[in-house]
Amino acid sequence: MIRLVASFGAGGVLYLTPVVFHQEAFSATAVGLGLAASAAAGTLGRLLSGLLIDRGLNTTKPVLLAALLSLLADARLLTATGLGAFVVGQMLLGMSLGIYWPAIELAVPLSCPPLPSSRAYALVRTADALGIASGVLLGALLASGERLRGIYLVDAVCMVVLITLLLRYPLPSAAARPAGERRIGWKHWVVPLLPLLGITVLITGMAVLLQSALPLDLVRGGLGRAPLPSSTGALLMGLQLSLLLLLQWPLGRWLAGLPVAFGLGLSLVGFAFGNGLLALSSLGWHSTGVLIAAQVPLAAAEAAFLPTASEAVVEVTPVVHHGMAMALFSQCFAISALVAPLFGGWLLDSQGHGAGLWLLMMLLCLLGLLLVGQLGRFHPHPRR
Repeated sequence: MIRLVASFGAGGVLYLTPVVFHQEAFSATAVGLGLAASAAAGTLGRLLSGLLIDRGLNTTKPVLLAALLSLLADARLLTATGLGAFVVGQMLLGMSLGIYWPAIELAVPLSCPPLPSSRAYALVRTADALGIASGVLLGALLASGERLRGIYLVDAVCMVVLITLLLRYPLPSAAARPAGERRIGWKHWVVPLLPLLGITVLITGMAVLLQSALPLDLVRGGLGRAPLPSSTGALLMGLQLSLLLLLQWPLGRWLAGLPVAFGLGLSLVGFAFGNGLLALSSLGWHSTGVLIAAQVPLAAAEAAFLPTASEAVVEVTPVVHHGMAMALFSQCFAISALVAPLFGGWLLDSQGHGAGLWLLMMLLCLLGLLLVGQLGRFHPHPRR
């Protein structure tokens, strides 16, 4: 329930903020700068959250702090009209997300017994998908009524509800380290994580571009595709997230019994195919139909990645380092969110369309399959 409520508020904010500030006549580069500032602010929050959790901090406290920071971010972004206020709001939002993710991800294996953690991750990712899809669809309705900034009010209400839930149903603490047990040298537990972290940076970069560059690509038009109204673009985002919701549980449950390398490889292939369709849509040949068709592999790719990657972190990392491992894992989201919006915004501004961006991402996703082969060395057996 906590993840459902948080995701409902975040859905409109994460996916439609670029459209809000496009309406304020911000350039794609300026929007990318704000999103990159958000990612940079989340870096310290992730590391601090992971470190404190490994030292026994209850996972409730970081999530409570994240909710309070999100309320401040919503208040700033609701009235922001200049670049400075936009960047401040994005930095508050990024810090909130940075503190939130290591704690809420580690709470899954701590809360799920006797349910296997692989299936538990599929279940909570379904709650995430339901919340985000609903939030984006509500944002589309607000956009159609020319009240798109209402997404920040929606998120603020969700944060109040989230705080109430946390106070009534606290999350668990990480397991205490047995007396006399020493921590393992970082090289011995970080090195097996490196292929997974590389894949995560690539795939989360793709996800960030779908949040930042794709909405701008839709409202600005392509080589032969006319610009779409902001409400239509929001509905297309809602379609992708609705498909993610439909696919998340059955696909995640199926992949729970297979090696994580298979699930991550499937994700990369799906993203490559979806990027190819996005590039094709820019040419104007049945562009609406091609855009709609692209949402299917993109949604399937994200559904395959999210629970599989989280479970892989738990599998490969010693229990005493789960907090920092989750922090490093979620740090990949920050790295992608720092680089991808700036790069995507620059490429959109310099080329005037998104065809080159989506073709490049298709190639990178295919090259990412080389990292999957390395990951298989550390996860050779199917999970139970």
